[in-house]
Amino acid sequence: LPFCHCAPRPNPPRLVASSSRSRSLVAFAPTLLVTSRKKNRKTNEEQQPGHPPEIMFLPKSQNEIDEEAKKESAKRRAYERVEGWALEAIPADIRNEAEINVQEVQCGDPNCAPIDTAVGIMFKSGGRGMIGLPMETKDVTRANLLESYPTEEVLRAWFRGEDAEWPPYEDEEYDDDTAMPRLRFGVGDLVECRVAPDPVTGWAGGTIVKLWYRENSWPENSWAPYQIQLDDGRLIFAPGDMDQIIRLKGSGGGGGRA
Repeated sequence: LPFCHCAPRPNPPRLVASSSRSRSLVAFAPTLLVTSRKKNRKTNEEQQPGHPPEIMFLPKSQNEIDEEAKKESAKRRAYERVEGWALEAIPADIRNEAEINVQEVQCGDPNCAPIDTAVGIMFKSGGRGMIGLPMETKDVTRANLLESYPTEEVLRAWFRGEDAEWPPYEDEEYDDDTAMPRLRFGVGDLVECRVAPDPVTGWAGGTIVKLWYRENSWPENSWAPYQIQLDDGRLIFAPGDMDQIIRLKGSGGGGGRA
């Protein structure tokens, strides 16, 4: 199942690296140094206004370039491995109509958990969906992926080009005031959010601060049921209203407001 994610402020998540279909290796990543101007031997403090210090770019060493290339190669193999697992999990009769895209995303907020893996599932009909895993792609196992993977019913709906919620909402009733699905919890409720893979220790306590949270960079009509402020001060959002993602504090799973 997807996990809670940091809500970046003010910048949306940025793409760290993408799947092998759209990836390129940058071999030259300069280091920025500041030196005095060649024609002006005065110190920086003595330079006249409007004359900034000269900038010199030094390339990384060959060892650094080789190390980055090695990491990039390992990341490419991890993308391909996860893509293969995701494709195998799609029913065989519709598998050829699907395309899998694996990306690593990082929050713009420095207080966020580091890197998540996003797995996009797209069909030629236009149906699509995405799941998120709170770990780098190299750490994703087949079990992690399948735990979060859409059901066959949802996959077949996407194959037909239909909208299908994933993860699903446990309560199908709608709130009369918002015309949105009725949620189990409300603002101010104390909850626990799944923020890491471990089913026992991967939970963090917090307080719900907003219902139906969204960011400007998200596609139209895309919402997260809850925005939560964790006890450590971080702001995150829960992508689904289900016990595997967010639960009442101290409940150990199950339950919401009556």
